[in-house]
Amino acid sequence: MAKITLVDDDENIVASVSLALESHGHEVMSYYDGASGLAALESDPPDLAILDVKMPRMDGMELLRRLRQTSAIPVIMLTSKDEEIDEILGFNLGADDYIHKPFSQRLLIERVKAVLRRARPEDAEDQLELGGAAGPAAAAAAASKALKRGKLTLDPARHDCLWDGKPVKLTVTEFLLLQSLAQRPGFVKSRDNLMDAAYDDQVYVDDRTIDSHVKRMRKKFRQVDNEFDAIETLYGVGYRYRES
Repeated sequence: MAKITLVDDDENIVASVSLALESHGHEVMSYYDGASGLAALESDPPDLAILDVKMPRMDGMELLRRLRQTSAIPVIMLTSKDEEIDEILGFNLGADDYIHKPFSQRLLIERVKAVLRRARPEDAEDQLELGGAAGPAAAAAAASKALKRGKLTLDPARHDCLWDGKPVKLTVTEFLLLQSLAQRPGFVKSRDNLMDAAYDDQVYVDDRTIDSHVKRMRKKFRQVDNEFDAIETLYGVGYRYRES
């Protein structure tokens, strides 16, 4: 089971969410404002963070922005806001999923399972070794193998990304997008293809979100190699990984 950090200023939500997660075997650490939550996330990184958007001392968006400067921890955002722009901003800052308040405990548990599954591809490999379903598990296990394309090395089991031997910190979503592109160099992936590769069926994102993820990935790679050009844009079509 996972170690989860929950940051929300609503004591009732903290109590109910913690109880639900702990009943499924997870270890939960709770904080009631963004500043203390960020300090805890940086000093004792969990497997997953669940962050409220509206909080005192530091809101969830600012917490996420600062967290993403140093960490690729999977993040689920909780929000009572219905405006689409807040969700788009959160995804662009590196959120992995969104849950709108009020929500059912069952929905929360399923979203947590989905994000952890994406962040832990080795779990599917373990399932296969234990005699799990051959189809989806075999495909997931294959996807968990280390991948090398020219200067790029991706190790999904460890969530490691190297460019010419130098580490590049990617979020779970960025890692999945890059993995999808690098698996078939030279082949064009539409934005819809990339959405399917990186997001759960229950999560809707638009084209701008995919474009933002790619822009952020390129920026990270150019911090270690200012001549990085392995991800090509085909305007009006999608993206592809340049054949080496």
